[in-house]
Parts: sequence; C-alpha cells; structure tokens
Amino acid sequence: MEAFIKSKARQLGFSACGIAKAEAVDRDVQQHYQNWIKGHHHGEMGYLERNIDKRFDPTLLVPGCKSLIVCALNYYPSEPLEGNYRIAYYAYGKDYHKVLKDKLYQLAQAMEAQLGENPTLAQRNSSEGKSFKPRALVDSAPILERYWAQKAGLGWIGRNKQLIIPGAGSYFFLGILATDLELQADAPYPNRCGNCKACINACPTGALGEIFDARRCISYLTIEQKSPIPSDFSTFFEHRIYGCDSCQTACPWNRFAKATTEKDFFPNDKLRGMTDADWDNLTQQQFDELFSESAVERAGYEGLKRNIEAVKE
Repeated sequence: MEAFIKSKARQLGFSACGIAKAEAVDRDVQQHYQNWIKGHHHGEMGYLERNIDKRFDPTLLVPGCKSLIVCALNYYPSEPLEGNYRIAYYAYGKDYHKVLKDKLYQLAQAMEAQLGENPTLAQRNSSEGKSFKPRALVDSAPILERYWAQKAGLGWIGRNKQLIIPGAGSYFFLGILATDLELQADAPYPNRCGNCKACINACPTGALGEIFDARRCISYLTIEQKSPIPSDFSTFFEHRIYGCDSCQTACPWNRFAKATTEKDFFPNDKLRGMTDADWDNLTQQQFDELFSESAVERAGYEGLKRNIEAVKE
C-alpha cells in the first residue's frame, strides 16, 4: 500500500511523498513553539496561538487518523516576472490551497479504490466498524506541516525555516492527507545545513537566527501584517510588494531547483504583462482580474497598494 501511495502521488504530479505516524509532536518542538509564541515573535498572526492542543497532536485535529501522508508540489518558476516590482514565486499562479487539496483528494480516491481490490487491507481498515474519510490539510488547519514533512523523510527544516528536499531545494508547497490506515512510516530525514548560514546572511531585515522573528520578515510585513509598515523596514523591501524569496535564493540547495511543470502555477498573461507603471496605477478591478484565483488575495487590494506605496518612499 505504501508503494502504491507514493507511486500514485508521483502520477498526480507531486515531487515527493512520505509517511509519518500520527502521534504527538516531540516535546522539545512543543516547547520551542510555546516559547516562540510567548516571545510574541508571531506578530499579528493570532491564529497561531489558537488550537495549540490540536497543533501538537494530529489525532486531536483529525480523530481516528493513524498515519499522515505528506506530499510536496514544486512551484519554482521557469523565469522571474519582468519589471522592478517583485512578488514571491509561490504567488505567481493559482492559489495553492485549491490545487493541492484537489490532488490530495484524488490520491484518497485512488487509495479507496486500491483498498477495494485488496481484501486484507480493506478488512483491517474497517475493523473498528466506523466510517472514516481522509482529510486533506493544506496550510489552513493547525498542523506543523514542515515538522511532519521531515518526520516523513521528505527533507529537513533549514535555517531559513523552509523544508529543504535533498537534490531539489525548497520551492515546494506541502500538503498532508490524514488517514486511518496504519501505514509503515518512513525514517525522518537528518539536517544537512551543516555550518552554512547563507540564508541568515541574505535576510534583508535580520529576521532569521536561532529564533525566527516574523515581525521583521518581509513576507510577514507584506502579507500578514494589517497595520502600517514601519518606515525603517520598508527601506529594505527593494521593490518587494508581496512576499520575499531572499532566504531561498541564497540557499545552496536551490541550485538543484527545476522549473515546475504544474500549469496551475504558471503566471497568467495579464500578470506577465504588468509594467512598473501598471503597478503604480493598479485599480481594484485590475487587482481582481489579476488575482481572482491567487494567494495574493490574502493581502487584498488595499494591502497590496500599501506595499507598493511603501517601496516607493
């Protein structure tokens, strides 16, 4: 079954797939997270304070789940968009939440069909006498995706706080399928950053270090923060109006990154054609046309306009 799941995940376009046992998060990780919250390093992201018990134990988030199938989907673009204004690579195409969830549920359907052809697995799966529907988790539920990706053997969490997949880099979305199947878990992947601190040195605002301070991160400031951007930070934006890829472009492992073949992550023609003048004069209607199915909707029109004005100062 494990081999079938990974093979099917590849067929669906996922770049990597691994399995972890659904259980409580390691105590040292729990403590680090709690200290991070107490230090207010999460800024205005109040949702990170909620549902802590579920965040630390996926069996509370999805009762009955026994295994977590973790999948990674490449979003690295073939080339950056032209012009001075920059948006993060991950926001070039359609909203990844929808794309990943669709693929994860296709994987779940394939697993169900496979169970139907395997009486032994089907009997084991239904032995508790209750119905269970696999749940797709894509960056909207309280779960530590990168932690579980490392536990599932996909890669390790680097100093840039991104999951790094060996021989492939860090330009990946992560999605998790929680299932009640008792699957053989993969071995966790060891950290291979060594003494490298390229990402820390590349961070324009010094957000990275032993403790990641989101309040200094350009991605946080341009996407999550709703209050005005401090002027002493906007000087470091360098025409970044949505997100920041500095800690990833600096990572040596991303020399292995290959352009995504997922068409949903290709920028649309209107986005490709945007000039600096277009960005400066962006209207609500143009925003809606550009980002109707994009993650940029999270910042909203007013938020993006605020960012554009900040980099012009």
